[in-house]
Amino acid sequence: MTKRLAPAIALATLLSASLGWSPAARGESAGPLSARANYILRCTGCHGLEGAGSEIGGIPDFRGYVGAFSRTEDGRAYLMHVPGVVNSSLTNTEIAAVMNYVMQTFGGKSLPADFKPFTVEEVDALRTHPVEDVVAYRRDVVKALTAAGIATAGYPWP
Repeated sequence: MTKRLAPAIALATLLSASLGWSPAARGESAGPLSARANYILRCTGCHGLEGAGSEIGGIPDFRGYVGAFSRTEDGRAYLMHVPGVVNSSLTNTEIAAVMNYVMQTFGGKSLPADFKPFTVEEVDALRTHPVEDVVAYRRDVVKALTAAGIATAGYPWP
């Protein structure tokens, strides 16, 4: 092994262990990844580790806003149809876990006191709800939330 590869291998080993990817970190089991690990693998490319999104990239900020979408059935359905969820290759059980992680980690004051966690059954049902134009659907959801006095993150798509 060259001296240049050693630090990269050490970093990869440390990262995989901290995310629970190694068999030793998972008790010698190759079980499913945690919701946090799936968030890091599937969501941080757009939303970042801190849930900030990217105004330039048109990615909404989760921080203090994402919980608003959990307040209505249409908002919850919208979340199941965003491109990152649709293309995540996660099971519905994993999607429910990641969505609950996102809500609890980034929802802040936007998360209602009576927040109802996503269940696999709900994810199953919401993902079968047809949404042909997710941008237009988001506009309708945001319009209803705004009318109810509930703030959502900015979104640049027309």
